[in-house]
Amino acid sequence: MEHKRVRLSGIAYESLVNGPGLRRVYFAQGCGHNCRGCFNPSTHSFYGGELRDINMLVEDIKSNSMIHGVTFSGGDPFYQAEEFSYMAKKIKTIGLNIWCYTGYKIEYILDNKIEYGLELLKNIDVLVDGKFDENKKAVSLKFRGSSNQRIIDVRASINLKNIVLIDI
Repeated sequence: MEHKRVRLSGIAYESLVNGPGLRRVYFAQGCGHNCRGCFNPSTHSFYGGELRDINMLVEDIKSNSMIHGVTFSGGDPFYQAEEFSYMAKKIKTIGLNIWCYTGYKIEYILDNKIEYGLELLKNIDVLVDGKFDENKKAVSLKFRGSSNQRIIDVRASINLKNIVLIDI
């Protein structure tokens, strides 16, 4: 069995605020967007956090039948696209849906500007894209921090070759 590792700043074992239903949330360590007002600046360093075995993380998800889905947050998972893509493929075999947050726009990822970015994108269900904009912050927004961020149906967007937004 291949033993890939991912650098995480933390894990929320049961969350109701990072996508619909009860979710396991993995916070990537490392982000270069440096959004002013970021709620998680401790995740920005690429040297912090802890390397975790992906297969063990996935096995741990299987032990909690209450989990409805998984969310990749950060930092920014697309800075570790190869590792999160591997993890997403493993999670999909369990039948869970995957949400992912990124400061990148989906158009940038679709243009193949990030190594393994397309592979990660193809293995997630929903992408919340765009940098957090402190001037567009609204606490009333569901599952996003600022109004410029979009909640995107990834599979439909790829199939239709057009961005398909989810209205939540």
